[in-house]
Amino acid sequence: MIKRLFDWLKQPLGLIAVGIAFLALFSLAAYGIFQSQQSPAQPIQFPHATHAARGLQCLYCHPGAARGPSAGIPAQAKCWACHQQIQKTLDSQLADTQFPLLKPLVAAVTSNTPLEWVPVAMVPDFVQFNHRAHVAAGQNCENCHGDMTKVTVAENPQVFNMGFCLNCHKKVAGENHELLVKLTDCGTCHY
Repeated sequence: MIKRLFDWLKQPLGLIAVGIAFLALFSLAAYGIFQSQQSPAQPIQFPHATHAARGLQCLYCHPGAARGPSAGIPAQAKCWACHQQIQKTLDSQLADTQFPLLKPLVAAVTSNTPLEWVPVAMVPDFVQFNHRAHVAAGQNCENCHGDMTKVTVAENPQVFNMGFCLNCHKKVAGENHELLVKLTDCGTCHY
């Protein structure tokens, strides 16, 4: 039975079937990788460009990046501290037309329900990434996350994978062999 199957696979029709199966599996894997790199839907299409253009620094809304592994997402209270002034200054009808993205924030604050933000940049569980170490080393947020003055909703400007990180570590180390060994050691990120 198995011999007949192998004999059939050697025939032109069998080779075509193997090729189609290979292409189907390859396409499925490529689609899965593509989907894993898409930005998730957020409760508010947060306009990073608007906030960055007003001079807000990344660490104001994401203070965890300077203190630990996760950059964190700002609490509603931090957003509302500024945006309640807009609500007070403008009558609510004008605020609805000029600032339609405030509606979900206002609704969440008045009903005392948290906004459920979805993390955009995530690494696998076997990778230990620490924002603090990168901030302390003088790396700018833009190096990995791109220029937020040009985007509305946060998205990954590149694929976060081991190659991306290693290329950056090698570039930072430059000609310093001791630093290169430290930054490219597996235990630096996988512990």
